[in-house]
Amino acid sequence: MHNWVRASSSDFTGTPPQPRSGHTAVNVGKSMVVVFGGLVDKKFLNDIIVYDIENKLWFEPECTGSVSEGKVGPTPRAFHVAITIDCHMFIFGGRSGGKRLGDFWVLDTDIWQWSELTSFGDLPTPRDFSAAAAIGNQKIVLCGGWDGKKWLSDVYVMDTMSLEWMELSVSGSLPPPRCGHTATMVEKRLLVFGGRGGGGPIMGDLWALKGLIDEERETPGWTQLKLPGQAPSARCGHTVTSGGHYLLLFGGHGTGGWLSRYDVYYNDTIILDRVTAQWKRLPISNDEPPPPRAYHTMTSIGARHLLIGGFDGKSTFGDLWWLVPEGDPIAKRSSVPQLRNPPETKESERELDMERGQEGSTIVDLQKKMGISVSSGPRLQIPEESEDQEFVELGSRLIEGDAVDNGASMIQMAAEALRQHWKESTPETLQLKELGSLLRDYQRLVTRKYTAQSSLTSADFGKKTFTFYHIKTSSELRMEDIPELLEEYKTLLI
Repeated sequence: MHNWVRASSSDFTGTPPQPRSGHTAVNVGKSMVVVFGGLVDKKFLNDIIVYDIENKLWFEPECTGSVSEGKVGPTPRAFHVAITIDCHMFIFGGRSGGKRLGDFWVLDTDIWQWSELTSFGDLPTPRDFSAAAAIGNQKIVLCGGWDGKKWLSDVYVMDTMSLEWMELSVSGSLPPPRCGHTATMVEKRLLVFGGRGGGGPIMGDLWALKGLIDEERETPGWTQLKLPGQAPSARCGHTVTSGGHYLLLFGGHGTGGWLSRYDVYYNDTIILDRVTAQWKRLPISNDEPPPPRAYHTMTSIGARHLLIGGFDGKSTFGDLWWLVPEGDPIAKRSSVPQLRNPPETKESERELDMERGQEGSTIVDLQKKMGISVSSGPRLQIPEESEDQEFVELGSRLIEGDAVDNGASMIQMAAEALRQHWKESTPETLQLKELGSLLRDYQRLVTRKYTAQSSLTSADFGKKTFTFYHIKTSSELRMEDIPELLEEYKTLLI
């Protein structure tokens, strides 16, 4: 049995990391955990915060090294990879704003000195949301990610002594391209789980890559593993941490759409038992786990695991949590979750239903004022942008993935891009597949125009042209309606 316990100020001294997501946290031997970078409120970070395990102390070292653009060390970033070999922490790639990075850095934690590495060979392209792991005490393996245009499935091995990259030539079947996955070395194999794939699906598949250990002389090859037990649901942005004879998977987010603020975020704890080769739910003796999240970090400190930060679609977390065995001294401590930036919650489902009812009556009232019969047939449904998956997907293609990780901001960017696209469209350039989204957005904008001017009367509507407000689906439109619909839509954008 294990317990989740929220970390308290009595657990350590010093100042813990500020809220962040998309950061990295790695063990350097058994002496410390090093946290680097991340993202909070659209601000990318490049700070180093260290947890001294023996002294239970958080501190921020004064680093020296290469000075680039007036800064020592890597530029601010998130969604990069960090790997430790001995006392060295290697950093590759990530994102800063809408830019993917392909630079390579090392931090010597003995003297706290940064160095930018000039490597050679088959250099990986700039990317974020990739995954990496150490091979023994000399090499690093990097796989997949997102380069701003496409999802990747390539594999690179880097020798930290010679600084040479080599793209691995893998025969046989390959895992689908992905980003937001995890990669973990187990014995002689690299295990890759989950992630988001090309075209949008979030995946829950598990793959093993052989051929990474020189002494084995194996031909590199992937094998998909289908293990028994209670396998995790499909997800990305999760963590996988080694815990002795098992791997521990926590959190991540799943279906609901990459850009949707209504993604499903998880706080379940699942283990992959390496002895029995099966998935299991980790028995938790208390029922107060951390709030669901993705793009957090989990590191092992002896028999404990330390959870730092993350993002739940609305808030960036700054809380720290321990996952400890039942016999641990802090296991009995009360752990009442307290969110640093708690998402807005409804007092009850009843309140939410009342809200929906009020929204519905507003639309009915509007239809009455416009002289539209509301007595028969199904009620007109006008979803919000975040609930209109087709609308968001069309807009996301126009912004080419260069949105930040905040779900609401991504939806806003997608909406603005799509509305600008329609503003510049003509009836000849408008595609039929866009009509459904265009009609729903037209109805959304009409509704907002009304609710912003609640004093409007039916006489006022007689002077306005909202010809297509009552139409339930685009299939009811005729070809000759399209120029008029588009013209009316553009007036709503002014």
